[in-house]
Amino acid sequence: MSEDWSEEFFSGVALDVWRRAIPPEVTEGEADFLAGMFEAGIPGSGEGARLLDVPCGNGRLALPLARRGYSVTGLDTAADFVAECRAAAEREGLPVEAALGDMRAMEFQEAFDGAWCMGNSFGYFGREGTRAFLAGVARALKPGAVFVLDTALAAESVLPGLDDRAWEPVGNSLLLVERRYHVAEGRLEAEYTFITGGEDGREATRETRVANYWVYTVAEIRAMLAGAGLALEGLFGDPSQRPYEVGDPQLLLTARKTARTG
Repeated sequence: MSEDWSEEFFSGVALDVWRRAIPPEVTEGEADFLAGMFEAGIPGSGEGARLLDVPCGNGRLALPLARRGYSVTGLDTAADFVAECRAAAEREGLPVEAALGDMRAMEFQEAFDGAWCMGNSFGYFGREGTRAFLAGVARALKPGAVFVLDTALAAESVLPGLDDRAWEPVGNSLLLVERRYHVAEGRLEAEYTFITGGEDGREATRETRVANYWVYTVAEIRAMLAGAGLALEGLFGDPSQRPYEVGDPQLLLTARKTARTG
């Protein structure tokens, strides 16, 4: 099973749906959470610190963090989203740099005071790819820097109430999600059917794409973080910092780089 499915998945209709999937108030709440974690976790720096957003998408969180005074570098494989992020930053004069790149192959060296991976991207890769990503994050961070991870794919979140089939309205579109969990691999296969249009006499369009997500327990995530030199500090169930519990749909995890990495 290829781990590169996301490079083709995130274009066209998938990006259109993602643009509408998260309400502005949710984005602002997550931006406040991130700012709070970095302000508390970056001694003596606070605003003006340099942060890494990977993958950055169209700048959904990079832009609000830059508005709060941070300098943000983003990395993503979706060319359209990178272009949108750059254009939005230029319009507002914000300190955001966005680049095309593979989150498993980052070459930054102790350049950032903090980093985050939001939007459920953590489960895109199997163990080898995930370890490569976390090692890259650790290399990119200065010693003592904070890393924030957001995922809905921790085993304790996704497995207790897994629905095989669900309809989800997104703006004027409908999204049918059909899921199959492969136990031996710890892999969740999701087939997305995007149904758009159909109003004002126009014919509806239908497009299907398949995604694969690797599911890890919180203990596995903690072990992979530790292997990269990132020590777990907090487990939250939402941006209010409520402690994470089994069945929570979201896991927000904070970790800290413990030492220099090669």
